[in-house]
Amino acid sequence: MGSYKNRQSLPLSYTPRALGEKLAINQGAEVYLAKKLCVLSDLCGKKRHFKWGLSDKMKRIRILNLLKSDKPIGNVIIMGWIRTRRDSKGFSFLEINDGSCLKNIQVVADSSLANYEEITKISTGSAVSVTGSLMESQGKGQRWELKADGMEILGFAPDTFPLQKKRHGDEFLRTIAHLRPRTNKYGAIFRIRSELSFAIHKFFKDRGFKYIHTPALTASDCEGAGEMFKVTTLDLDNVPKKDGKTDFSLDFFGAATNLTVSGQLSAEMFALALGDVYTFGPTFRAENSNTSRHVAEFWMVEPEMAFSDLNDAMDLSEEFLKYLTGYVMDECGADLELFAKYVDKNLMTTLESLISSGFTRLSYKEAVKILSKSGQDFEFEAGFGKDLQSEHEKYLTEHYFKNPVIVYDYPKDIKPFYMRINDDNKTVAAMDVLVPKIGEIIGGSQREERLNILEARMDKQGLLKKDYWWYIESRKYGSAFHSGFGLGFERLLMFLTGTTNIRDVIPFPRTPNNISF
Repeated sequence: MGSYKNRQSLPLSYTPRALGEKLAINQGAEVYLAKKLCVLSDLCGKKRHFKWGLSDKMKRIRILNLLKSDKPIGNVIIMGWIRTRRDSKGFSFLEINDGSCLKNIQVVADSSLANYEEITKISTGSAVSVTGSLMESQGKGQRWELKADGMEILGFAPDTFPLQKKRHGDEFLRTIAHLRPRTNKYGAIFRIRSELSFAIHKFFKDRGFKYIHTPALTASDCEGAGEMFKVTTLDLDNVPKKDGKTDFSLDFFGAATNLTVSGQLSAEMFALALGDVYTFGPTFRAENSNTSRHVAEFWMVEPEMAFSDLNDAMDLSEEFLKYLTGYVMDECGADLELFAKYVDKNLMTTLESLISSGFTRLSYKEAVKILSKSGQDFEFEAGFGKDLQSEHEKYLTEHYFKNPVIVYDYPKDIKPFYMRINDDNKTVAAMDVLVPKIGEIIGGSQREERLNILEARMDKQGLLKKDYWWYIESRKYGSAFHSGFGLGFERLLMFLTGTTNIRDVIPFPRTPNNISF
């Protein structure tokens, strides 16, 4: 590579163009560019004038940034996909979108362009590059348009392109999940999904949490429900057996292995070392369900906090939901407006209500009493010792309290082994956060930190302690009270956009009999 002596850091005020025009450097010097900081290294002795390679090229401008301009701009270049084209005498008007925002920009191409005849033949879905000048639009409903000086067709889409200019149903769009991000609705959903992901990291970063990457492969069943995807490298046409059962000792990991349903148990280990941590990643559940609320692969946000009790977890969950809702309303206004106009007319009212109202907190016992006296003809009867169903959750949030609700202190027999037993020995320090139209969106608890009680719970639920030896050891060595919760990321997206089917807020939904894309 040569010598790196005499390395020089240039002032941040230098720009690539200024460098190209003003600097003489040694021939063969390597240039390292990281945003505004340039470092030049001397590789040989002969000097020559350095010409910056990109100084003569125009860079693509995203349509989002172009539409924010407060004045006309000459010599710009955009790249994107044709949404519509209409022709007039001597002109072609093209709506182009590059995915950076909901709005298109109108491009005006006149017959003086060398390839004008080709332009009049391009159709919806084609990818193009346009150079020209940003000018005030003569049409209504838009401030700017682009007067084309040149247009290059980067990729032609024939008339068979399935997303022509008409409304398409969600069910049809699920069959072309690889193309649906090009529609207004799904482009908006996935821009919101991106912003929401960033907001989650920002929330925890600002509060001193550490981000932990928990494993996707595990030998543990966090929920104890057994609905896990098995992972194996064994020859399925010749499965080794021992005592009539699959001999997983011959498998890759030497034990039965699954895709994780939760990163919680791993995150707890790091909370008991680093204090406040969170994990945010995909989880998997082999639940044979085709409802609008379930997919086999979904994302979970799971914070775990040392020296934290159930009340702390409830406080954080309320703060978390309010923060994320406010962030999306501030940063994704144009995209949210689409859902408020076409998907849920009451969306903005619902979101504003969540931010402004306090979350009602009541015990499971109180919730069951309200449901039992409601006079509602529920499909599933509410009673102590039974899980709350979606219809119960929606009644509490949409009709009785008319705001988000946190239900706590559930019966121990319907909750997993890791939840802390309350003093009544009947309930656990668990909580669920319920929101209108979705129902449960967060589930959490104070974790059982007492070794003897934890082991007794595992025995009662038929869990093999040898499979959880490492989890048990965390209660032997400096155990401390701690709590945490899990937020269903896709359910939050459904709430924030008014979308009613979880398959429409995840890029490529995984459901029974569907592994396409």
